[in-house]
Amino acid sequence: MPARLRLRLRSLAKINLDLRVLNKRPDGYHELRTIFQTISLADTIDIEYQPGRSRIDLKSNLNIPDNLIVRAADSVMKTTGRTGRIGFVLHKRIPLGGGLGGGSSNAAAVLLALPLLLRKPLPIEKLAELAADLGSDVPFFLLGGAALGLGRGTELYPLPDLPAQPALLIAPGIHVSTKEAYGELGRESTNGPTVSTINRFQSVAWQIANASPSADWACVNDFESVVFGRHPQLKSIKGKLLRLGARPALMSGSGSSLFGIFPSRQLRDRAVESFRKEFTKDKVYSVTMVSRARYRALWRRQLAAPMDSKVWPPQDRYAR
Repeated sequence: MPARLRLRLRSLAKINLDLRVLNKRPDGYHELRTIFQTISLADTIDIEYQPGRSRIDLKSNLNIPDNLIVRAADSVMKTTGRTGRIGFVLHKRIPLGGGLGGGSSNAAAVLLALPLLLRKPLPIEKLAELAADLGSDVPFFLLGGAALGLGRGTELYPLPDLPAQPALLIAPGIHVSTKEAYGELGRESTNGPTVSTINRFQSVAWQIANASPSADWACVNDFESVVFGRHPQLKSIKGKLLRLGARPALMSGSGSSLFGIFPSRQLRDRAVESFRKEFTKDKVYSVTMVSRARYRALWRRQLAAPMDSKVWPPQDRYAR
């Protein structure tokens, strides 16, 4: 019987340090300007591969219809031409529907890891193509760290690594309809964005790229203007984060998770104590920002790839 190959992966979440929705594109997507940042909150994925007849199985602590893990695995198998049984065990810790990219991160984890188990590495250009077909946030998780996201979020440009600043994440579990949020923003015109909007976004990107203190970042999430109207509790959470010393404090994606970046662990930990009087433990997370260097080091450890290699994605000596 062919040997079984196994991997255990940590699949990290993201936040949006800034998010502008500009206009609707001819392809039906919206033109975005955003700044992604990986954070330490993570799901765990166990993968087992055995050559033979093709089959993909997934077990999870949460039932997620049309799970992106299965779709990502299927795309890799078809692209590489390999066959075999692939078993996944997913332990979800990243809250669902919170604007944290948990499903997208899981999909990207499969794209990075499965080709190595199959001994059939794929170039980053092909992985990026597969990732964009799976979802707008998936390509970012092939990169990690801080990055500009343009277009529908799939056109990515890396920003310099940021310090591992302490942050607090609140996931209140309020359902926010992304489709409704886009509709209420009223960006249905296919006309281009205003110059002032682009200039303000560029200003934030320059502040972050120049390593300005996070308290100086003029960050904006356009979705807050409509989501806070429907869900006043989210506006209240942001206000509390600011009062407790977070700079900036912002909603991630279209919500409903909110985060605050703190100048010290002491201030962050005090904020954690305050929020845990209001929310259960599974809704309050102490996290740190994860740089691209740390993100890539994590992946090299997980895939047993040489730590000093500059090749990305990671490859092992058995690849062919």
